[in-house]
Amino acid sequence: MKKEAGLLFPISALPSCHGIGDFGKNAYDLIDKMANASLHVWQILPLNPLGYGNSPYQPLSTHAGDEIYLSLEEFVQEGLLNEEEVNSHIGELSYVAYQQIRKEKNFLYQKAFSRFVETEDYKNFINENSWIYDYALFKVFKNQNQDKSWVEWEHQYKYYPTEKSFPLILFTKEIQYQMFLQYFFFKQWNALKNYAHQRNIKIIGDMPIYVGLDSVDVWMNQKCFLLEEDGKPSFVAGVPPDYFSKYGQRWGNPIYDWHYLEETNFDFWVKRIQAAYQMYNVVRIDHFRAFDTYWKIPESETTAIIGEWVEAPGYQLFDTLFQKIPELSLLAEDLGELREEVYELRDHYHFKGMYVFQFHYSEKFDFDKVVVYTGTHDNDTLRGWLETLDKEAYFYLDRLLEKYDEEEIYQRIIHYCLDLPASQVIIPVWDMMGAEASCRFNVPGKIGSPNWEYRLMSFDEFDAYLSTYQSMIESSQRNGE
Repeated sequence: MKKEAGLLFPISALPSCHGIGDFGKNAYDLIDKMANASLHVWQILPLNPLGYGNSPYQPLSTHAGDEIYLSLEEFVQEGLLNEEEVNSHIGELSYVAYQQIRKEKNFLYQKAFSRFVETEDYKNFINENSWIYDYALFKVFKNQNQDKSWVEWEHQYKYYPTEKSFPLILFTKEIQYQMFLQYFFFKQWNALKNYAHQRNIKIIGDMPIYVGLDSVDVWMNQKCFLLEEDGKPSFVAGVPPDYFSKYGQRWGNPIYDWHYLEETNFDFWVKRIQAAYQMYNVVRIDHFRAFDTYWKIPESETTAIIGEWVEAPGYQLFDTLFQKIPELSLLAEDLGELREEVYELRDHYHFKGMYVFQFHYSEKFDFDKVVVYTGTHDNDTLRGWLETLDKEAYFYLDRLLEKYDEEEIYQRIIHYCLDLPASQVIIPVWDMMGAEASCRFNVPGKIGSPNWEYRLMSFDEFDAYLSTYQSMIESSQRNGE
């Protein structure tokens, strides 16, 4: 088999006249461009509703999708909006202005909803997705409580799952609106995904191992987590100091109660993985190592320096998942300083791990076991990273890449990665385009702007870089034959 090459290209970073990438024409254009350039893997970030700091890794739900990615033009085609209504100037911004975009898009979604007539397809979608009503209720209650985290809601809302102390008839329209958004999210996403399949492109989705505290998952499944009586976490997730952060990373996600999960045959995880496989072909799990051992930080600690490693029932979990989902295909984010047992767990189930050039270029690897990357959404751009290297490292790279004749060193690195004996090589779009450090997508441990805000203004410049990438792929394939 020929090596598969691909792009890591978040939906939010696609060009759009509405300020954020969406499921509209430019997403279809990207698929065409990738297919024509012999790229067969499109990796994206989680599509679940963005949580605190607009982070895809603090989702409000592990089942729902974020309506911010909906294409307004698709609503025009559905006859629910007209072209004059969707004209926007927000697309002129060179970054994703989340709050402004949500306000503008929500106004138009409400218009579309007011014109929507329920269809049989809509009714079947609601009936076939048992999670949707709980999510809609969560969103409505969150709006009623000034968008606060559920642990800070008024009593009757916070404890509604157990007390059900008031009728919901007053919220009927708002609940229906949230279900309407989910219906169109999956309608648009499934159409885009099916088009990718027609063009022989598979989609790798991303899933954080933890869920956000402020999520319907925790609100409705409190026994699955280590929480206090008031719903606040007893312990939070993160990692100790490493090459990303000298103080470690205190993510704030609640820790799973693995004993309870095991007693319930991991039902929470089975449903979560099944939902992910309805959205993606392959699921990359962020922070895979926590299935072996996880860093347990007391909630009172302000950094991740103080904590303890605790073993998780990884084998029991994956045995159960394979029983329920025989076609399970996971990509393990296995970066960082790991103990050998993490790799043993990964290899036992034949999951692929990750080789990231910025971390591993001077190390030996078994490339049959990994997918190759120049960097991830958490890394500096290649160009930005190169500017941080000392002379000794630069000299080592110069010798490593001496056979490649591309003008720019970041391009020689991409070509080198394509020549590595791995079955898949995936390049982040900002690396392919030689973007400066100012285009870094995310800095771990930091919250809010400018994280998650990088976007392309058009495909004009992208096309030229994609052509160069295609030439590298063809050269690598010729050399490998």
